[in-house]
Order: sequence, then structure tokens, then C-alpha cells
Amino acid sequence: MAHDEYRLLVEEAARSMEIEIGRGKTARRAYGFDDIAIVPSRRTRDPRDVDIHWEFSFRGNTYSFALPVLASAMDGVVDPAFAVTMGKLGGLAVLNLEGIQTRYEDPAPQLDAIASFSKEEATARMQEIYREPVKPELITERVKQIKDGGVLAAASLTPQNVERYIEYALAGGLDILVIQGTVVSAEHVSSYDKPLDLNAFVRDLDIPCIIGGCCSYQGALHLMRTGAVGVLVGVGPGHACTSRRVLGIGVPQATAIADAAAARLRHIDETGQYCHVIADGGMRTGGDVAKAIACGADAVMIGSPLAAAEEAPGRGYHWGMATFHPDLPRGTRVYAGRKGTLEQILVGPAHENDGMLNLFGALRTSMATCGYENLKSFQKAEVMIAPALQTEGKVLQQAQGVGMGK
Repeated sequence: MAHDEYRLLVEEAARSMEIEIGRGKTARRAYGFDDIAIVPSRRTRDPRDVDIHWEFSFRGNTYSFALPVLASAMDGVVDPAFAVTMGKLGGLAVLNLEGIQTRYEDPAPQLDAIASFSKEEATARMQEIYREPVKPELITERVKQIKDGGVLAAASLTPQNVERYIEYALAGGLDILVIQGTVVSAEHVSSYDKPLDLNAFVRDLDIPCIIGGCCSYQGALHLMRTGAVGVLVGVGPGHACTSRRVLGIGVPQATAIADAAAARLRHIDETGQYCHVIADGGMRTGGDVAKAIACGADAVMIGSPLAAAEEAPGRGYHWGMATFHPDLPRGTRVYAGRKGTLEQILVGPAHENDGMLNLFGALRTSMATCGYENLKSFQKAEVMIAPALQTEGKVLQQAQGVGMGK
């Protein structure tokens, strides 16, 4: 199909979903994870026959992971030791190279302090802690610590700082770069500074690059065209993020992922290259992870569920990358608690029935129950609008605060 024909079909489909909210404005209806359900098919499958591994290729090299999961680049979630543990369990942890770990030689006192703040003082006190400048030599050291643990090293930088710090990360042996912000575009415009040329930067980089966030068809498509191996989809859904209230922006995750998956098809049609869609944020349970894949994601990036791991550095707390912004904080410190070890959270065994442990055992079981053998096939699963999914028949659980009533 010609590109113009494809574009017209997409635009026509979008118009057919528009709702008039006033004479001068129409809007699309969008859906989050709690609004949808996955529909079992005519076939079921033995969970042991289900393959949930995730892999991507870059310049002839294949990067393969037993679990389709990235740990969010949050200071309360990932430090070098956590990254090593997660890598050995089959996932990929992303270290924030502009956070606590690269501002302080010994981050422990700062992490202790953050955990001790009252909720009223947390944001202002964290702004003080993050005024300490990033030390480039610590970037190299932290990446090297992950590499010395025998796993792939992935780390994030913001678009405004990536050119300043990338050489220090590469010197430590960085394997995968994540360029990350609340919203990242391939067409940043500024009359004050020379913006980062994402297309040129990604083309010239010798390691694979994942870029995000985005939450629209066009936004995802333009990031895919930079040559990134993956795009992060999610603006504001994270448990610690307040961008939707502070800025009024965002798209519910089920719709955002489905739109990005459509952009992936367009990108394949244009280039023959497969760019991975990574759902970033808004997932709390194994069911949420399964829905993200069913909507079209290749992998998921999660923060809050992993902040509850015993190995997480945040002492049970976590906070987003914009929580401590000096002028306009767009996040908050939230308490995730301590749910269990990282292994229990990722692959079990679970000792609770609320879906927050053994996330990827749940994904495997969901796929088996619906009859799908791998992630690519599960992306084709039927989904249904199901606003009563969380409440239908659950009166006793809701009243007693157990199971799905938590």
C-alpha cells in the first residue's frame, strides 16, 4: 500500500472515533488498562510451552532477554547492584545517569534522608539534594560497576544532556542508551539553544538507542524514524508522575500503546525495520502487563512494582525523574512498600493474591489461557471494553479490602 493511501486510511479511522465535546472541538475516546479486558480464544495452551523472551537486533548483533521487562530509570528503583540482579534474572534495568548515583560518591545517606522526609516536606527537600551537580567521573564508574557484574549495562540521559555525558557512559562500557524525558520529540524547536539532532545522534551512535516518552501515533512514528531500536510509550501514567495534573497532558495507556503499534506498522512499511514498542508506566499487576502486550507492546518498563523489591535502593519509596525539578516539579515521592525479593516480584513464587507478585508468571499464564505461544502472537489477542472488569462480582473483596479490593 502506498504511504499516502495508508496515511489517509489512518486519518479516516481516527476521524470515525471522534466525539464532539463542543461546537468548536472534537476529541477521541481513549482507554486505560482498567477499561479493557483480554478475551480468551478457542484454544488454550500449556504455560510451559509459552515463550515470553524478548529480543532486538542492532547492526548484526542480537540482544536477548528472558523477560520482556525494563526497570525504570528511577533513583528509588535502580542502582548498579539492582541492575546486576535484574540482569541475571533475565530483565534489563536502566540506570539514571543524572540522578543520585552520579551526584554523590556515597548515595546511601541521601537515600536514607529521602525516605525519612514527611510528605509535606519531601519535594522541597529533594530539590535541595538534587542541586548537587552530576559528576562525569561517577557516570563512568557506575556503568562500569554494572558491567563488572556480568550483565548488559543500560542507562538513561535526557535529550538536553546526552551529548554532554555520553562519552563518559561509553567509557564505562555502556551497552544500551535510553534517551528519556516526559515527552521527547524528533522535532524540538528552540530560539535559544541548538536542539539535539536526534536523527544524526542515533545514526552516529555505535550502540542501540531507545527513546521516549511519547503517547501518539505521530509522536511514536517520528521517534521510530530516528533509527531507534525502541520507543517508550507513556506520558504521565506512572504511579509517581504528576504530569497529567501539572501540565494537563497525556493519553491513557491502552490507547497510547495501540496507536504506537499502528505507527510501528507504518514504519515497517516505510523502511522494512521493526522498531519495538515499550509500554512505560501505569502497570501495577501481572494483568496490566498482559494487557500492555495484548495492546501491541513488545516489552514493558515498570517502576513502582520494582521499587517494592527488597533489593531496590529507595527504602520502599520511589519518585520520578521530574519530581525534583527546580522550577516545576512533575512528580511525587510515593511509598511502594516492601513486597518481596526482586525474583519473587518478577517470576515468583507469589505469596499474595493481588497480582503484584510473579508478574511474568502471570503474563505466561495469561498467554497460555488465551492460547498464544509468544509475544508477537499475543499482540493479536482480542480485547474488549470492560469497565466493570474490576468490580463485577467483587463486592465482598471490595468491602473487605482483600484480593482485587486492595
